[in-house]
Amino acid sequence: MQLMTDPDMTPVFGRVLTAMVTPFTADGSEVDYAQVARLASHLVDDLGNDGIIVNGTTGEAPTTSDEEKRAILDAVVTAVGDRASVVAGVGTFSTKHSIKLARHAQDVGADGLLVVTPYYSRPPADALEDHFVTVADSTDLPVMLYDIPHRSGIPIPEDMLIRLDAHPLIRAVKDAKANVMSSAKVMAQTNLAYYAGDDAYLLPLMSVGGVGVVGTSTHFTAPAAQKIVQLFLDGKVEEAIQANRDAMPAFQGVFATQGAMMVKAALTARGFDVGPCRAPMGTVPDAMLQTYLDILDASDF
Repeated sequence: MQLMTDPDMTPVFGRVLTAMVTPFTADGSEVDYAQVARLASHLVDDLGNDGIIVNGTTGEAPTTSDEEKRAILDAVVTAVGDRASVVAGVGTFSTKHSIKLARHAQDVGADGLLVVTPYYSRPPADALEDHFVTVADSTDLPVMLYDIPHRSGIPIPEDMLIRLDAHPLIRAVKDAKANVMSSAKVMAQTNLAYYAGDDAYLLPLMSVGGVGVVGTSTHFTAPAAQKIVQLFLDGKVEEAIQANRDAMPAFQGVFATQGAMMVKAALTARGFDVGPCRAPMGTVPDAMLQTYLDILDASDF
Protein backbone atom coordinates (compact mmCIF):
# COMPACT_ATOMS: atom_id res chain seq x y z
CA MET A 1 0.00 0.00 0.00
CA GLN A 2 1.29 3.45 -0.93
CA LEU A 3 2.16 5.77 1.91
CA MET A 4 -0.02 8.87 2.02
CA THR A 5 2.82 11.35 1.51
CA ASP A 6 1.74 12.54 -1.97
CA PRO A 7 -0.18 15.82 -1.52
CA ASP A 8 -2.36 14.94 -4.51
CA MET A 9 -3.68 11.83 -2.80
CA THR A 10 -7.06 12.20 -1.12
CA PRO A 11 -7.11 10.75 2.40
CA VAL A 12 -9.68 8.11 3.12
CA PHE A 13 -12.26 10.44 4.68
CA GLY A 14 -11.12 13.76 3.19
CA ARG A 15 -9.08 16.39 5.02
CA VAL A 16 -11.41 18.69 6.98
CA LEU A 17 -14.21 17.00 8.90
CA THR A 18 -16.50 18.34 11.59
CA ALA A 19 -17.73 16.40 14.59
CA MET A 20 -21.29 17.67 14.24
CA VAL A 21 -23.54 18.68 17.12
CA THR A 22 -26.98 17.09 17.28
CA PRO A 23 -29.90 19.55 17.01
CA PHE A 24 -32.69 18.97 19.52
CA THR A 25 -36.09 20.54 19.96
CA ALA A 26 -36.33 23.57 22.22
CA ASP A 27 -36.74 21.52 25.40
CA GLY A 28 -34.11 18.96 24.40
CA SER A 29 -36.58 16.09 24.57
CA GLU A 30 -36.41 15.06 20.91
CA VAL A 31 -33.98 15.18 18.03
CA ASP A 32 -34.91 17.78 15.41
CA TYR A 33 -34.17 15.80 12.25
CA ALA A 34 -35.00 18.65 9.89
CA GLN A 35 -32.35 20.75 11.60
CA VAL A 36 -29.93 17.80 11.52
CA ALA A 37 -30.23 17.78 7.73
CA ARG A 38 -30.03 21.57 7.51
CA LEU A 39 -26.89 21.76 9.62
CA ALA A 40 -25.18 18.92 7.75
CA SER A 41 -25.90 20.63 4.44
CA HIS A 42 -24.56 23.94 5.77
CA LEU A 43 -21.34 22.33 6.95
CA VAL A 44 -20.72 20.72 3.58
CA ASP A 45 -22.21 23.15 1.06
CA ASP A 46 -21.53 26.49 2.73
CA LEU A 47 -18.38 25.83 4.75
CA GLY A 48 -16.64 23.23 2.60
CA ASN A 49 -16.25 20.35 5.03
CA ASP A 50 -15.10 17.16 3.31
CA GLY A 51 -16.88 15.01 5.85
CA ILE A 52 -18.98 14.86 8.97
CA ILE A 53 -18.62 12.78 12.10
CA VAL A 54 -22.05 11.83 13.42
CA ASN A 55 -22.87 10.58 16.93
CA GLY A 56 -19.58 11.54 18.49
CA THR A 57 -19.02 13.22 21.83
CA THR A 58 -19.70 16.62 20.30
CA GLY A 59 -22.92 15.09 18.97
CA GLU A 60 -23.85 14.22 22.57
CA ALA A 61 -23.85 10.50 21.81
CA PRO A 62 -23.87 9.58 25.52
CA THR A 63 -27.35 11.14 25.75
CA THR A 64 -28.99 9.73 22.59
CA SER A 65 -30.67 6.35 22.24
CA ASP A 66 -29.63 3.77 19.66
CA GLU A 67 -32.80 4.52 17.73
CA GLU A 68 -32.01 8.23 17.72
CA LYS A 69 -28.43 7.55 16.64
CA ARG A 70 -29.61 5.50 13.68
CA ALA A 71 -32.13 8.14 12.63
CA ILE A 72 -29.61 10.99 13.03
CA LEU A 73 -27.14 9.12 10.86
CA ASP A 74 -29.81 8.38 8.28
CA ALA A 75 -30.74 12.07 8.12
CA VAL A 76 -27.11 13.08 7.53
CA VAL A 77 -26.46 10.38 4.93
CA THR A 78 -29.62 11.42 3.09
CA ALA A 79 -28.68 15.12 3.25
CA VAL A 80 -25.00 15.03 2.26
CA GLY A 81 -23.90 11.44 1.73
CA ASP A 82 -23.55 11.95 -2.02
CA ARG A 83 -20.99 14.77 -1.62
CA ALA A 84 -19.20 14.26 1.69
CA SER A 85 -17.95 11.38 3.79
CA VAL A 86 -20.22 10.46 6.69
CA VAL A 87 -18.46 8.72 9.56
CA ALA A 88 -20.50 7.21 12.38
CA GLY A 89 -19.31 7.30 15.96
CA VAL A 90 -19.92 3.77 17.24
CA GLY A 91 -17.41 3.40 20.05
CA THR A 92 -18.64 2.53 23.54
CA PHE A 93 -17.15 0.70 26.50
CA SER A 94 -18.98 -2.45 25.38
CA THR A 95 -17.67 -4.42 22.41
CA LYS A 96 -21.09 -5.98 21.83
CA HIS A 97 -22.81 -2.60 21.81
CA SER A 98 -20.16 -1.10 19.54
CA ILE A 99 -20.71 -3.92 17.04
CA LYS A 100 -24.46 -3.29 17.11
CA LEU A 101 -23.95 0.40 16.36
CA ALA A 102 -21.39 -0.39 13.65
CA ARG A 103 -23.85 -2.67 11.87
CA HIS A 104 -26.57 -0.04 12.15
CA ALA A 105 -24.15 2.43 10.53
CA GLN A 106 -23.43 0.11 7.64
CA ASP A 107 -27.13 -0.56 7.13
CA VAL A 108 -27.88 3.16 6.96
CA GLY A 109 -25.11 3.85 4.44
CA ALA A 110 -22.30 5.44 6.43
CA ASP A 111 -18.88 5.69 4.80
CA GLY A 112 -16.89 4.78 7.88
CA LEU A 113 -16.76 4.21 11.61
CA LEU A 114 -15.17 6.19 14.44
CA VAL A 115 -14.20 3.81 17.26
CA VAL A 116 -13.01 5.42 20.48
CA THR A 117 -10.90 3.68 23.09
CA PRO A 118 -13.33 2.07 25.55
CA TYR A 119 -13.65 4.66 28.27
CA TYR A 120 -13.59 4.37 32.04
CA SER A 121 -13.13 0.59 32.17
CA ARG A 122 -9.47 0.79 31.03
CA PRO A 123 -9.12 -2.69 29.46
CA PRO A 124 -5.63 -4.22 29.40
CA ALA A 125 -3.68 -3.97 26.16
CA ASP A 126 -4.53 -7.41 24.78
CA ALA A 127 -8.25 -6.88 25.42
CA LEU A 128 -8.11 -3.39 23.92
CA GLU A 129 -6.54 -4.71 20.73
CA ASP A 130 -9.14 -7.49 20.53
CA HIS A 131 -11.88 -4.88 20.92
CA PHE A 132 -10.66 -2.82 17.97
CA VAL A 133 -10.17 -5.86 15.74
CA THR A 134 -13.54 -7.36 16.64
CA VAL A 135 -15.41 -4.13 15.91
CA ALA A 136 -13.49 -3.64 12.65
CA ASP A 137 -14.31 -7.21 11.62
CA SER A 138 -18.03 -6.66 12.17
CA THR A 139 -18.65 -4.58 9.00
CA ASP A 140 -17.08 -3.74 5.64
CA LEU A 141 -16.57 -0.08 6.54
CA PRO A 142 -13.18 1.61 7.01
CA VAL A 143 -12.39 2.49 10.62
CA MET A 144 -10.93 5.57 12.24
CA LEU A 145 -9.60 4.84 15.72
CA TYR A 146 -10.05 7.62 18.26
CA ASP A 147 -7.08 8.02 20.59
CA ILE A 148 -8.07 10.43 23.37
CA PRO A 149 -6.44 9.31 26.63
CA HIS A 150 -7.45 12.33 28.69
CA ARG A 151 -11.08 11.21 28.30
CA SER A 152 -10.84 7.45 27.79
CA GLY A 153 -8.33 6.93 30.58
CA ILE A 154 -5.68 5.14 28.50
CA PRO A 155 -3.76 5.86 25.29
CA ILE A 156 -3.60 3.42 22.40
CA PRO A 157 -0.01 2.11 22.62
CA GLU A 158 2.27 2.90 19.69
CA ASP A 159 3.13 -0.75 19.05
CA MET A 160 -0.58 -1.61 18.97
CA LEU A 161 -1.30 1.09 16.40
CA ILE A 162 1.52 -0.23 14.26
CA ARG A 163 0.09 -3.75 14.44
CA LEU A 164 -3.46 -2.56 13.77
CA ASP A 165 -2.30 -0.99 10.52
CA ALA A 166 -2.16 -4.55 9.15
CA HIS A 167 -5.95 -4.78 9.43
CA PRO A 168 -7.38 -3.92 5.99
CA LEU A 169 -10.20 -1.81 7.43
CA ILE A 170 -8.36 0.14 10.15
CA ARG A 171 -7.24 3.07 8.05
CA ALA A 172 -7.12 6.22 10.17
CA VAL A 173 -6.60 7.70 13.63
CA LYS A 174 -8.30 10.69 15.20
CA ASP A 175 -5.36 11.82 17.28
CA ALA A 176 -6.16 13.71 20.48
CA LYS A 177 -3.10 12.42 22.33
CA ALA A 178 -1.22 15.73 21.81
CA ASN A 179 2.11 13.94 21.52
CA VAL A 180 3.62 14.84 18.17
CA MET A 181 6.66 12.61 18.60
CA SER A 182 4.51 9.56 19.36
CA SER A 183 2.26 10.26 16.38
CA ALA A 184 5.23 10.81 14.08
CA LYS A 185 6.70 7.48 15.13
CA VAL A 186 3.52 5.62 14.25
CA MET A 187 3.05 7.43 10.95
CA ALA A 188 6.62 6.62 9.94
CA GLN A 189 5.87 2.90 10.27
CA THR A 190 2.28 2.69 9.01
CA ASN A 191 -0.12 3.85 6.33
CA LEU A 192 -2.60 5.16 8.90
CA ALA A 193 -4.11 8.54 8.01
CA TYR A 194 -3.73 10.79 11.06
CA TYR A 195 -6.35 13.45 11.73
CA ALA A 196 -5.90 16.09 14.41
CA GLY A 197 -8.46 15.53 17.14
CA ASP A 198 -7.95 19.06 18.42
CA ASP A 199 -8.45 21.96 16.02
CA ALA A 200 -5.26 23.75 17.09
CA TYR A 201 -3.26 20.57 16.52
CA LEU A 202 -3.88 20.55 12.75
CA LEU A 203 -0.75 22.27 11.48
CA PRO A 204 1.66 20.69 13.99
CA LEU A 205 0.33 17.24 13.07
CA MET A 206 0.55 17.91 9.33
CA SER A 207 4.18 18.91 9.78
CA VAL A 208 5.00 15.31 10.73
CA GLY A 209 2.70 13.58 8.24
CA GLY A 210 -0.88 14.17 9.36
CA VAL A 211 -3.57 14.55 6.72
CA GLY A 212 -6.25 16.77 8.25
CA VAL A 213 -8.54 17.50 11.17
CA VAL A 214 -11.71 16.31 12.82
CA GLY A 215 -12.75 19.59 14.33
CA THR A 216 -15.23 21.23 16.67
CA SER A 217 -14.68 24.90 15.84
CA THR A 218 -14.95 23.80 12.20
CA HIS A 219 -18.69 24.35 12.58
CA PHE A 220 -17.44 27.90 11.83
CA THR A 221 -13.76 27.65 10.88
CA ALA A 222 -13.74 24.94 8.21
CA PRO A 223 -12.68 27.45 5.52
CA ALA A 224 -9.70 28.46 7.68
CA ALA A 225 -8.76 24.82 8.23
CA GLN A 226 -9.01 24.14 4.50
CA LYS A 227 -6.79 27.16 3.83
CA ILE A 228 -4.14 25.97 6.28
CA VAL A 229 -4.18 22.49 4.77
CA GLN A 230 -3.91 23.72 1.19
CA LEU A 231 -1.14 26.22 1.92
CA PHE A 232 0.86 23.52 3.66
CA LEU A 233 0.34 21.03 0.83
CA ASP A 234 1.38 23.69 -1.69
CA GLY A 235 4.65 24.18 0.18
CA LYS A 236 3.72 27.68 1.35
CA VAL A 237 4.75 26.97 4.90
CA GLU A 238 5.17 30.54 6.12
CA GLU A 239 1.72 31.41 4.81
CA ALA A 240 0.28 28.30 6.47
CA ILE A 241 1.86 29.35 9.74
CA GLN A 242 0.30 32.81 9.48
CA ALA A 243 -3.11 31.36 8.56
CA ASN A 244 -2.83 29.09 11.58
CA ARG A 245 -1.98 32.03 13.83
CA ASP A 246 -4.96 33.94 12.48
CA ALA A 247 -7.32 31.02 13.17
CA MET A 248 -5.92 30.08 16.56
CA PRO A 249 -8.25 32.26 18.68
CA ALA A 250 -11.28 30.62 17.07
CA PHE A 251 -9.73 27.15 17.17
CA GLN A 252 -9.05 27.46 20.89
CA GLY A 253 -11.94 29.69 21.93
CA VAL A 254 -14.53 27.02 21.22
CA PHE A 255 -13.11 25.14 24.21
CA ALA A 256 -13.46 28.00 26.67
CA THR A 257 -16.20 25.72 27.99
CA GLN A 258 -17.41 22.30 26.86
CA GLY A 259 -17.19 22.21 23.05
CA ALA A 260 -20.72 21.09 22.19
CA MET A 261 -22.14 23.72 24.52
CA MET A 262 -20.17 26.53 22.86
CA VAL A 263 -20.94 25.35 19.34
CA LYS A 264 -24.67 25.12 20.03
CA ALA A 265 -24.76 28.51 21.69
CA ALA A 266 -22.87 30.14 18.82
CA LEU A 267 -24.96 28.41 16.17
CA THR A 268 -28.12 29.57 17.91
CA ALA A 269 -26.81 33.12 17.92
CA ARG A 270 -26.25 32.78 14.18
CA GLY A 271 -29.77 31.64 13.45
CA PHE A 272 -29.61 27.86 13.63
CA ASP A 273 -32.31 26.14 15.68
CA VAL A 274 -30.09 23.50 17.26
CA GLY A 275 -31.69 23.57 20.69
CA PRO A 276 -29.92 23.10 24.02
CA CYS A 277 -27.52 20.42 25.14
CA ARG A 278 -29.03 17.57 27.09
CA ALA A 279 -28.13 17.12 30.74
CA PRO A 280 -25.62 16.91 32.26
CA MET A 281 -24.38 19.62 29.91
CA GLY A 282 -25.57 23.13 30.65
CA THR A 283 -25.55 26.57 29.07
CA VAL A 284 -22.77 28.97 28.18
CA PRO A 285 -22.57 32.19 30.22
CA ASP A 286 -23.55 35.20 28.12
CA ALA A 287 -20.21 36.95 28.49
CA MET A 288 -18.26 33.84 27.49
CA LEU A 289 -20.46 33.32 24.45
CA GLN A 290 -20.12 36.95 23.40
CA THR A 291 -16.34 36.68 23.60
CA TYR A 292 -16.40 33.75 21.20
CA LEU A 293 -18.86 35.43 18.86
CA ASP A 294 -16.59 38.49 18.79
CA ILE A 295 -13.67 36.24 17.85
CA LEU A 296 -15.64 34.70 15.00
CA ASP A 297 -16.90 38.09 13.81
CA ALA A 298 -13.36 39.47 13.78
CA SER A 299 -11.98 36.53 11.80
CA ASP A 300 -11.68 36.46 8.04
CA PHE A 301 -12.60 32.89 7.15
